[in-house]
Amino acid sequence: MDKKTILGIVVVAALFLGFAYVNTKQQEKYQQEMAAWQAYQDSVAAASRPAVPAADSTADGAAGSVAATPGEVTAPEAAADMAETVRQRRIAAMGEYLTAAQEGEPEEFTVENEVMAVRFSTRGGQITGVTLKDYTKYAPRGQRDELIELMDPASARFDMSFYVKNGLNNVKVNTMDYVFRAEPVKTAGDAQRVTMRLSVAENAWLEYEYLIYNKQAPERDYLVDFNVRLVNMAPQMANQTSIGIDWSNVSYQNEKGFQNENMYTTLAYRFPGESSIEELGMSDGAKSKSVATAVNWVAFKQQFFSSVFIAPQNVSSANMAFDTAAPGSELLKSFSVQMAVPYSAQVEGYDFAFYFGPNKYAILKKVTDNNGADLHMERLIPLGWGIFGWVNRWCVIPVFDFLRNYIGSFGIIILILVILVKLVISPLTYKSYVSMAKMRLIKPQVDELNKKYPKKEDAMKKQQATMELYKKTGINPMGGCIPMLIQLPILIAMFRFFPASIELREQPFLWADDLSSYDSIVNLPFSIPFYGDHVSLFALLMAVSLFGYSYFNYQQTASSQPQMAGMKFMMVYMMPIMMLLWFNSYSSGLCYYYLLSNLFTIGQTLVIRRIVDDEKIHAVMQANAARKSKGKKSKFQQRYEELMRQQEAQQRAKRK
Repeated sequence: MDKKTILGIVVVAALFLGFAYVNTKQQEKYQQEMAAWQAYQDSVAAASRPAVPAADSTADGAAGSVAATPGEVTAPEAAADMAETVRQRRIAAMGEYLTAAQEGEPEEFTVENEVMAVRFSTRGGQITGVTLKDYTKYAPRGQRDELIELMDPASARFDMSFYVKNGLNNVKVNTMDYVFRAEPVKTAGDAQRVTMRLSVAENAWLEYEYLIYNKQAPERDYLVDFNVRLVNMAPQMANQTSIGIDWSNVSYQNEKGFQNENMYTTLAYRFPGESSIEELGMSDGAKSKSVATAVNWVAFKQQFFSSVFIAPQNVSSANMAFDTAAPGSELLKSFSVQMAVPYSAQVEGYDFAFYFGPNKYAILKKVTDNNGADLHMERLIPLGWGIFGWVNRWCVIPVFDFLRNYIGSFGIIILILVILVKLVISPLTYKSYVSMAKMRLIKPQVDELNKKYPKKEDAMKKQQATMELYKKTGINPMGGCIPMLIQLPILIAMFRFFPASIELREQPFLWADDLSSYDSIVNLPFSIPFYGDHVSLFALLMAVSLFGYSYFNYQQTASSQPQMAGMKFMMVYMMPIMMLLWFNSYSSGLCYYYLLSNLFTIGQTLVIRRIVDDEKIHAVMQANAARKSKGKKSKFQQRYEELMRQQEAQQRAKRK
């Protein structure tokens, strides 16, 4: 090798050895500092424990303490010296007040009103748990005595982060790393005031003030006002435009079915000025989303309960995420959101609030901010969009709430609700039956037209003649379908209402121990794909009633509408099977409603059949045909016939 190559190898080897030496020294220094800090922490913990008397060295010749030789330094003393050195470095880096707050021992305490118990920790000055007194976790009938917990205390986290000045350095403060000093809980009127402070410098501190009310008004009592005050903090704050907020916790499974509850559990939020809300959507895994615009509130939403962070002054951005726990873990989802609130030297504090309570429409509808502005938190209840939501909000919920004031059994309330709905749509049911009866009576004439125009090239003529026949006899071909389409919003509204109605929760009926969840008469030792590991009797009866209704309806329509014959398998057999698979894990209250609805529809049809006279209908149809045959064709009919002639001419031209 030449001299240049050898010289290059020597230089590289020297650099490598130098880096290795520096790295070794850095690791040794780091290990020494960590050992010193651990020794300091141990000494602080030992100092907080009561002193243990020294053993008598003369008893039974037991060994006593060995005195250190003058001038000799023991290992504990060396560790204490090093720990003090580390502490002084921390004081130099963070300041004396933050260092003292970091070394403090956290305390926990609970404040209650009539509807909930809120647990606080001075570690981070945060709420670590909420117990709802009026609701219990699902358990078999007679064993339901465990109150609802909205979060796992071990996972609860509320951290505010900002920068303070310390000499020429900026120190990042994460409130979760420090122990606040709690003031005694004070009562002022109908509110209990919890105050906790984190001192940053002399006469400068961050203050958390929580207000828990007991006004006998649920929309107020489930709210916790959370006022953040920056007392003399402006001179201490570093140059920054925002303060960070990190809020997270893990929710428990509170309902009977994991999959069904998980389907309604997600993270929701609202943009300022909007009457609708946004959601991350349903997932059995993890989901996340970043929002770079202002957000009014963020909710960790479960099927029937929510934890909501409300920022009337709005947060400027939010990074939201959730992950799903494993079935059988008794946990449901882990939620997290990182937010930012605007900050300037003129800001003296923020007025936030928390809502910890049920997803109950009557309560959430009345929740407002400090200025009385509507927060639209009732949108957390998935009542459906558009017309389906309108039906629930303006019709179903008011009637349901009215009946609850007078009737204790929710099974009876659902029965009355079915009767009321059937009475309201009975004119549509009657019109649909009459339309099908007309189609049935005119079928012989339609068959004659099919014989008259058997060829495919005469399809236009046959269609034109059929439409002319319908017009003369006064038949609307869509008369049987339109009433069914009008009823569809009610059916879908009920589909959304029952699984989301907390009023059905904990309400038993017949063999069902909770109408908000599925009823199970048999628990299978295995799981059937798309069906589950249990047999819901209400879902089974609903499917049987749907089969009966579909078969009965098919018998009515197939004779008058030959095209329906090809749909027999789908209508009569496939639909009930699909509904059985779909609804086996759904709300038993919903299955019960559909069961009653199908039975009442069959009964209505039988009654209408006895009332309606086919001969009278036929006579009216003949009178209409005779009257319209003498009359002049309308301009619409003339244009329609001309269009049909043009299309027929075009088809003949193509065939040539």
